Amino acid sequence: MLDGRYEVRERIARGGMATVYRAVDTRLDRLVALKVMHRHLADDDAFAARFVREARAAARLNHAGVVAVFDQGEDDGSVYLAMELVPGGTMRDVVREQAPLPAGRAVALVEQVADAIAAAHAAGIMHRDVKPENVLLGADGAVKVADFGLARALEGSASQSTATATGLLIGTVSYLAPELVMGRSADARSDVYACGIVLYELLTGEKPHSGDTPIQVAYQHVHNDVPAPSLAVGGGLSDKAVPDYVDALVARATAREREQRPSDAGVLVRQLRMVGSALAQGVATDPGLTEDLRPRSSPAAGAKLLTPPPNVPTPEPPDDDHEHTLVVAGTVATDGGNRTRAFAAPPVAGSPASTAVVDPRDRPDAPPVARPAGRSGSTRSRYTDDAWRDARRRRRRGRVLLVVVLVLTLLAGGVGWWFGEGRWTETPRLLQMSEREARQAASRSSLTVEVRGVAYSERVLEGAVVRTDPAPGERIMGGGTVALTLSRGKERYQMPALDGIGRSAATGRLDRKKLEVGQLNKVYSDTATRGTVTRTSIDPGTTVRPGTVVDIWVSRGPRPIEITDSSGQPAPTAARALRAQGFDVRLRRSFNDDVTAGLVVSQSPSNGSGASGDTVRLVVSKGPRLVEVPDVTGTGVEAAREELEAAGFAVEETQSELYVGLGFVGRQSPSGGELAAPGSTVVVALV
Repeated sequence: MLDGRYEVRERIARGGMATVYRAVDTRLDRLVALKVMHRHLADDDAFAARFVREARAAARLNHAGVVAVFDQGEDDGSVYLAMELVPGGTMRDVVREQAPLPAGRAVALVEQVADAIAAAHAAGIMHRDVKPENVLLGADGAVKVADFGLARALEGSASQSTATATGLLIGTVSYLAPELVMGRSADARSDVYACGIVLYELLTGEKPHSGDTPIQVAYQHVHNDVPAPSLAVGGGLSDKAVPDYVDALVARATAREREQRPSDAGVLVRQLRMVGSALAQGVATDPGLTEDLRPRSSPAAGAKLLTPPPNVPTPEPPDDDHEHTLVVAGTVATDGGNRTRAFAAPPVAGSPASTAVVDPRDRPDAPPVARPAGRSGSTRSRYTDDAWRDARRRRRRGRVLLVVVLVLTLLAGGVGWWFGEGRWTETPRLLQMSEREARQAASRSSLTVEVRGVAYSERVLEGAVVRTDPAPGERIMGGGTVALTLSRGKERYQMPALDGIGRSAATGRLDRKKLEVGQLNKVYSDTATRGTVTRTSIDPGTTVRPGTVVDIWVSRGPRPIEITDSSGQPAPTAARALRAQGFDVRLRRSFNDDVTAGLVVSQSPSNGSGASGDTVRLVVSKGPRLVEVPDVTGTGVEAAREELEAAGFAVEETQSELYVGLGFVGRQSPSGGELAAPGSTVVVALV
């Protein structure tokens, strides 16, 4: 049992930082995954404090693709997280058993992973340990990302030694961005790099870099580009072929210079959806999309730009000494600014660099050319009617050939334009429009819209469009669908009432309202139970923003009061002093032969400390116990003495003023029937 709440059942997994157990939350009667940090990390105060902060941050992520964090605590030095238990396996199982995957499925899986990480990036949280082992695949097909922030918490550990750090990096070095290997700070693009590596692994079934040691792998991250997945599995139209634009996406996400990568996971999601849409339509190659995705400064990109496509023939050199006019199709590509340009055809061997010389006799529109005068000196034309007919046929064939070439060139250009730019249009600006207005504006651009979610916004009115996917101005296929996220208005919460509940329950209520626990103050209270909240820095019912810091005061119980012994003091005085200290005084009177009546015989408790409201009991002396004096008046002196002594009294004889010697008791003191202490003297007067 951990923390008096979690019943540990069995171990699920063990990693470099923690061990994960299947456990039962006995308070809520549900299964949870319990992650317990290793002792050598939990003993580091700096690490433990940062781990707590990261756990709270991860708990605020409200996304279907993020493993939910229910609770965090510490029990006898064991720092733990209670998380959502996801039945199923991990993406590592998919890589091991099914990779290489078809490109469409691989892109769809990584899109879900990137979407979850995008929610974290939007909240200012970096994962820092994206890898197949941290992606859980539920039995229902749901994809959930786990372990948010744990790598970041580890980075700040003061006790982290080189050996420990190396041991923890061995399992994840294959997904480390180059800037992390070089000791630079991480940002959202480091997570994007890891997502690109995961995509490569799903497409090929293997990691892009390998080595005998982690250092060798890390070196390759810094110095070698990730190879194109198609080199490992091939291109073409097979089930597991990787199109050129998927290669470009992997290259963009895993660019060694992080400035070339998508700025965060949200941008990566949009690019994955563009690629997924093209894959769903069966597009085998898309030069325009490929060029848009390929890293701008990649040397491979420039090489491919300047290489003629395989379907454009390279002109052959002439096979005789005659100079010919050649028609060579130019290579069409897209430059970095999305402008289309044509590249000149390569010069023909044996011709000037860029000028083709044309024989006038071969021009379709050339006039007849007279032959030079022969030996006879005749200037008459040597052309016959047949020759003129042959010339006309040549001109006609030349015109037809020219028209065919022009038609083919226009057709090729049109097809290239359609597959490059023609299918695409620009996403209109729909932000801050109502859903109805957005539908109308999208229809004017031959697009449809679909509401795919809602989100809070400080600036956009409730019900209006707060975000679109693709973003305004980005490319989208004609007739495509723009995903809308509508505003829920400003995110506000009511400060919950916490008075009288335990500290753990109060923290849970604040977390559910996305509020931060601030300073914890422990105070004495005569009315609040120890460990319960007595007050908060913000009044219950107050409207607050998410992330507002709330200070809470927790009861330490009543303030301890020193108890002094009042034995031997007059009972009224002792009782008055104890009541002034806040004690509840209870008196009990009893006979005591040794303590004078009215004084305190004993006190319980007699010393130590107590709290206001505690009970202190006093025993007060009633003096000796009294007995009834027998009435011996009129009795003979001997009989009277015998009876009084039997009752415990001493007897003293005196003669009364009427004494005549009869020997009878005329009167007694104390009188018969009165109470007197045993052993006291009864005086009898004889007559």
